[in-house]
Amino acid sequence: MTIPVELRTERLLLRPWRAGDAAALQPILEANWAHLGPWIPARVATPAPVPELAARLSGFEAAFAADREWRYGMFSAGGHEVLGEIGLYPRTATTRVAYPDADRIELGYWLRSDCTGRGYVTEAAHALIDLASSLPRVRCIEVRCDARNAASAAVPRRLGFTLAAIVEDTDVRGVSSALTQIWTLVLPALVS
Repeated sequence: MTIPVELRTERLLLRPWRAGDAAALQPILEANWAHLGPWIPARVATPAPVPELAARLSGFEAAFAADREWRYGMFSAGGHEVLGEIGLYPRTATTRVAYPDADRIELGYWLRSDCTGRGYVTEAAHALIDLASSLPRVRCIEVRCDARNAASAAVPRRLGFTLAAIVEDTDVRGVSSALTQIWTLVLPALVS
């Protein structure tokens, strides 16, 4: 299976994270901790010193190469400005799994606060939906988001996903109970 290591849209460059991105990403995570912290896992959103962040990004890069998950850094078209992240995560109905065990793909994303409201996530999501549609055995794409995160939930709604369920779950920090929306998009090639 070949997953492209670079995707381009009209305004964006999507590519796997590299350790060398740590210096550019670090101030963005620091400036956006309050914006991102409640919604995405701490292992992704927590600001860290550049060497520690470089190790984290190397792990993401290795997971991409091994087809465990495909995290793309979201950059301006020229590739110089970090805007956020978008990724595809193989899963079953209950958990993220290795791709050979998956029957669906989860689409996840985050965007720095000063770039919201411009359609970047929707634009990037279109590219990743096209990519996910080409993966064998995957029958649907899911977006899972905290029910309190209206901005995040607006993305799957705009993309034609259906709100399939709202389940009680622990929040991304495992601290308190939260409601998680599960949005699904059945892939057209598999509709009978």
